[in-house]
Amino acid sequence: MNRTAIGRLPGARRQRGVAALEFALVAVMFFTLLIGIMEMGRVLFYWNSASEATRLGARVAVVCDVNSSQTATNPVIKGMQQMLPILKPANVTITYTPNNCDASTCTSVTVAITNVTVNTVVPFVPFNLAMPPFSTTLPRESLNSVNGTNPTCI
Repeated sequence: MNRTAIGRLPGARRQRGVAALEFALVAVMFFTLLIGIMEMGRVLFYWNSASEATRLGARVAVVCDVNSSQTATNPVIKGMQQMLPILKPANVTITYTPNNCDASTCTSVTVAITNVTVNTVVPFVPFNLAMPPFSTTLPRESLNSVNGTNPTCI
């Protein structure tokens, strides 16, 4: 039996490093795909958070003072931003139905989120995804405060 060292086989010298090169090519594609999948999961998490933020905002809006939406520290937007930090006050719309109603004449409150963009970090393909608009409508509850305060507001 003739034992020949691998280094002495014809063409073995030309094959040195091929496995490392193949791994490098496959690893780039694999990790790009892996990071892309994780980024899409993060985007879907933001979309779910936006949906939940509108629900929270509507819930807070129906129990807080109807006039609190005009203040600089709006409890509705403040609570929504705690749940979804990328949310800006300009992206939130609070609508009381019918228009120009007060605590006794309003029938419902609609809170909507529009024009929110999620920045992604997919390698080699940087892009931003615009979220679809989300809205939640709830029937009125108190819409009033007691002596200018409402303990149920955030």
